[in-house]
Amino acid sequence: MTLIKSISGIRGTIGGVVNENLTPVNAVKFAAAYGMWLKGQNSNQSLTVIIGRDARISGEMISNLVANTLVGLGINVTDIGLSTTPTVEVAVTLDNADGGIIITASHNPKQWNALKLLNEKGEFLNAVEGEKILGIAEDETFVFSEVDDLGKYEKKEGFIDQHIDEVLKLALVDAEAIKNANFKVVVDAVNSTGGIAIPALLEKLGVECIRLYCEPNGHFPHNPEPLKEHLTDISELVVTEKADFGIVVDPDVDRLAIICEDGSMFGEEYTLVACADYVLGRTKGNTVSNLSSSRALKDITLKHGGVYQASAVGEVNVVELMKITNAIIGGEGNGGIIYPAAHYGRDSLVGVALFLSHLAHAKISCKKLRESYPDYYMSKSKIELTPQINVDEILEKTAQKFSDKKPNCIDGVKIDFEAEWVHLRKSNTEPIIRIYTESTTQKKADELAQKFIKEISELI
Repeated sequence: MTLIKSISGIRGTIGGVVNENLTPVNAVKFAAAYGMWLKGQNSNQSLTVIIGRDARISGEMISNLVANTLVGLGINVTDIGLSTTPTVEVAVTLDNADGGIIITASHNPKQWNALKLLNEKGEFLNAVEGEKILGIAEDETFVFSEVDDLGKYEKKEGFIDQHIDEVLKLALVDAEAIKNANFKVVVDAVNSTGGIAIPALLEKLGVECIRLYCEPNGHFPHNPEPLKEHLTDISELVVTEKADFGIVVDPDVDRLAIICEDGSMFGEEYTLVACADYVLGRTKGNTVSNLSSSRALKDITLKHGGVYQASAVGEVNVVELMKITNAIIGGEGNGGIIYPAAHYGRDSLVGVALFLSHLAHAKISCKKLRESYPDYYMSKSKIELTPQINVDEILEKTAQKFSDKKPNCIDGVKIDFEAEWVHLRKSNTEPIIRIYTESTTQKKADELAQKFIKEISELI
């Protein structure tokens, strides 16, 4: 059982001992810390926070605890219920709220849940803001409101539909071309809220939708992280249904993976590449992804005359660099698309609409589109950590050993070789070291990963 506190929120397993797991007590403490921070940032007498959740079994319980804690602090709560992470982000701005909380543990299994915190722009908090909230939670410096000053609680529906309408308004989303293409698509939403949002979007775009695991009951039928080894069912169904491609989203719908018509993976890394190719082909500009993302985005950006830059891992870091460089599209190689014309957040609904537009204009199959991009192969491994392991020391020694390669150390250690790279970093959400590698063949990527697993194991 685990409780992980970070600048991006609090994440843990349900049940167990206070301060070792995500118990009701911990949910209340962290919600109270966020509420106190929010009140400290605003002189407004009346504050409103949007709350939404994915379909996890524990979601309603945690949501109720969070909502009532904020009400106890004198903050108004608008509960939009079953939703997606990008929908809550959009709802904050559409409703002119002062902040937002998303109850979701993203790609983690069903025993996990988390609180993701947003500012008044519907964007994740930065490191300084996150540290302040962690400090308030640690010190328990909470001051609750008297009875006449309690906040108000209300439920509002329809924000997923409003989110879809906002996506359809985007200039580069060509609804007519998509409709005329007569696409047939299979959707795997891992029995979470993507099962509500993605089929509804496809219906508006005139796309035939075959639903797989789209009942938002929180009982994940497979590991919810959209990786190849977890997606055998949809791969088979795409072929059986003779669909044009398959769409896979994680429980909170901020990661998007595509399955080609032959059941093969388009590649999570290439979701962003394809969407960027479409956007850059129609709007000149720059791109950003994180250090663990494929070189393919840089290749595509240079092809279109733009500038590519890499940020530290984490959505808030990508967004910060996108703003600095005026990037017109960016994201993370895990299938997270950030398109500022919509909003500064990973959004699978936006990704689906851009991908469909791209495929409709290209007039080729999904497989042919994938074959048009540079071939890179990635390996993603991890090493489990124990409390006595000094991860920072291990990463520092690794950087020193490969100092001739001028490693990038803004987030762990990224070592670029001529035709491949490795990125070693401590996870913010799990007690592990992540090892990402990329090369020109899968065999070479796997071998590079094993080489560095051995290097780290020896240091440990």
